Amino acid sequence: MSYREIRVIGDPVLRTPCEWITDIDDHVKHLVEDLLENVDQDGRAGLAAPQIGVGLRAFSWNIEGDIGYVLNPKLVEVSEDEYQDGDEGCLSVPGLWFPTQRAWYARVEGIDLDGKEIVVEGEELMARALQHETDHLEGILYLDRLDRATRKKALRQVRDLM
Repeated sequence: MSYREIRVIGDPVLRTPCEWITDIDDHVKHLVEDLLENVDQDGRAGLAAPQIGVGLRAFSWNIEGDIGYVLNPKLVEVSEDEYQDGDEGCLSVPGLWFPTQRAWYARVEGIDLDGKEIVVEGEELMARALQHETDHLEGILYLDRLDRATRKKALRQVRDLM
């Protein structure tokens, strides 16, 4: 396994929007292998390329034994009238969980390693993962989605950890 260190809050790569993948070369294929291997661990629902220091639009997921990846994902649909509330965490904000509202359903469109269009969609935890990982590709952390009071509390706890 090619273990990749997880970048944590404070690392600029987590706040930088990712580049679109224009050429599926060996570098991109190796990135996908790393994303799939590193997400395949207990407690990991998703892993975006910037979390392992790569500024390209790619992420992997591990939801209830379903492991996969998508390149150049775009969040194209979320349920606008059905939401889920629940604690959300992030490998890049280790050990902290906060209530984060997300759409109940999400749909992402992207490509695979052959350049073929793929659609990834789901409800509940899968929807949360799709939204969370897509945010990473835009330089957004789940802490940015918290209500004002919770965000203030979360940032205080992050400072205490650093």
